[in-house]
Amino acid sequence: MTISTVGIIGAGTMGNGIAQACAVSGINVVMVDISDAAVEKGLATITGSLDRLIKKEKITEADKAAALARIKGSTRYEDLKPAQMVIEAATENHELKVKILKQLDDMLDSDVIIATNTSSISITQLAAVTKRADKFIGMHFFNPVPMMTLVELILGLQTADTTHARVKDLAERLGKTPITVKNAPGFVVNRILIPMINEAFFVLAEGLATPEDIDAGMKLGCNHPIGPLALADMVGLDVCLAVMEVYLTEFGDSKYRPCPLLREMVAAGRLGRKTGRGVYTY
Repeated sequence: MTISTVGIIGAGTMGNGIAQACAVSGINVVMVDISDAAVEKGLATITGSLDRLIKKEKITEADKAAALARIKGSTRYEDLKPAQMVIEAATENHELKVKILKQLDDMLDSDVIIATNTSSISITQLAAVTKRADKFIGMHFFNPVPMMTLVELILGLQTADTTHARVKDLAERLGKTPITVKNAPGFVVNRILIPMINEAFFVLAEGLATPEDIDAGMKLGCNHPIGPLALADMVGLDVCLAVMEVYLTEFGDSKYRPCPLLREMVAAGRLGRKTGRGVYTY
């Protein structure tokens, strides 16, 4: 059965981005958040994003109107009933996600697929709190969702092949390129990316090069659009540290030890762009 309506829990950065991607691709969306203000903010973000696409001549005013008409904002889970699939895109908090998933599981018809946009929490563990573990999957979009083409499809131990096939088809209809990943901490992209950022901090701490030269080296030598230290500032040094600590705990391998300089900068409150100072000053 083709997925024609998608429910989304969360109207924040990831939720409204997923909603936009779906609506632009002709899929109806029900976007739910806890307050009218949060829903309105999400809708306003989508409108602004579509306006920028019009200025770049990527879409027309008619395209914008059609996309917005496909999105229904709501604070009521009951409005998710028409959806064949619901994507949970709430804050990256295990307890919150479990609470939401249990509510969805109790309310939705048994054939509805539930996906989570988590970037770090075990898909197998989250699936186990539902009564539809075979219809549960990780669907990890990347920020900004309307621009980034990659989607990681993460299979829990219980995920059925039919669930994977339907969600892969949806991702391709959104114009995304899905890759299929087994359940493990960090999945694929963050498993490689965050240790690379951590290693850049070791290089910086050892005084091998300046931050600017480290970033220039990776941009020009590896064709990365942004250097690892500048990217750490964008992601948040506290987030990078937390992910490395999860890897160290989960894998028990010393190669995932966080760089002491990264720890010290987080302790000093130098978290990156969000605090105005990290490796660089903003």
